[in-house]
Amino acid sequence: MRIIVTVVEKITSEAHIDIPDGLNQSTIRQHIVDRYNSGAMSTDMNIFQVDFESINAQIVQENSSPNHA
Repeated sequence: MRIIVTVVEKITSEAHIDIPDGLNQSTIRQHIVDRYNSGAMSTDMNIFQVDFESINAQIVQENSSPNHA
């Protein structure tokens, strides 16, 4: 018997970054979004917490293969 198990988790990452002093709240948000979108912050991200969301199991017939999207 073959079973496909799918686990869904919510991962919370944390990054400690330095930003220039004197920025207002809107500018700080934009600075963080720009840094994230450019990929510059991804190397600073550390997994802080993982929350289990769900688990699902599907039985697959032996003579068929699962569809991959």
